[in-house]
Amino acid sequence: MFFLIDGPTYQWLLMPFIIYGRYFFLCSWLFGLFYLWKKRDWLYLKIQQRYPRKADYWREAGYSALTALIFGLVAALMLGTPLRAYTLLYTDVAEYGVPYLILSVVLVIVLHDTYFYWMHRLMHHPKLYRYIHLVHHKSVNPSPWAAYSFHPVEAVIEAGILPLVLFLMPLHPIAIMAFVTIMLWFNVYGHLGYELFPKWMYDHPLGRWLNTSVYHNLHHERFHGNYSLYFTFWDRVMGTMRTDNEAKLAEVQDRITQHRAEKATVYVFNDEL
Repeated sequence: MFFLIDGPTYQWLLMPFIIYGRYFFLCSWLFGLFYLWKKRDWLYLKIQQRYPRKADYWREAGYSALTALIFGLVAALMLGTPLRAYTLLYTDVAEYGVPYLILSVVLVIVLHDTYFYWMHRLMHHPKLYRYIHLVHHKSVNPSPWAAYSFHPVEAVIEAGILPLVLFLMPLHPIAIMAFVTIMLWFNVYGHLGYELFPKWMYDHPLGRWLNTSVYHNLHHERFHGNYSLYFTFWDRVMGTMRTDNEAKLAEVQDRITQHRAEKATVYVFNDEL
């Protein structure tokens, strides 16, 4: 993005390719690691003990390519056209200082979490769900490729966070890049389909406020509740945390504990031999 900021308008046509390239690179190595190379060894970490069909992967990747195109066009519209003059984008870090630069990333993430929660709940309204959000929920057992698998209308709404924050608060390109990187990583992690957090994290005073792959996977499996992206704040406040979260967590964590205990027993047995 940095080399595009002061470049000619036509260079912004590269944005869809940059966005899809980042998504494709991240999803490729995670898919290769969890769904191909370590598929058998790490099955005990798989939240749903089955795998999507090949057709699901192709559908998710296809819609994600369309989403990347839409995200890129929205970014180009906001930052590569005369509309940029009406935003609060700034390019000199010294103008607001490094502390604000860091704070702005945190503020955008908090704003995005709020935006996402209410937008996501709206997408689950019966009059909208089957026409827009159903595309994403065809991934009942999501893989990393599902991270950007949206209906085009939903992709436009998802991209709405960018113009909102650009008109609302001063943002440096570094802050925008940090935000979209964190968003991509968290989104892909939420659709990974594997439990990566240790059990103690869920009981930690701070950990309980973080959204996890288990929570979002349960949303895909059961369709309602757990609407948050980064944090569980809005789900807790609005009473939309699923009541079966704890049971699902116990099921997954007990399976992990049992697997590791069995593996440790095998090691001890082999040492004795």
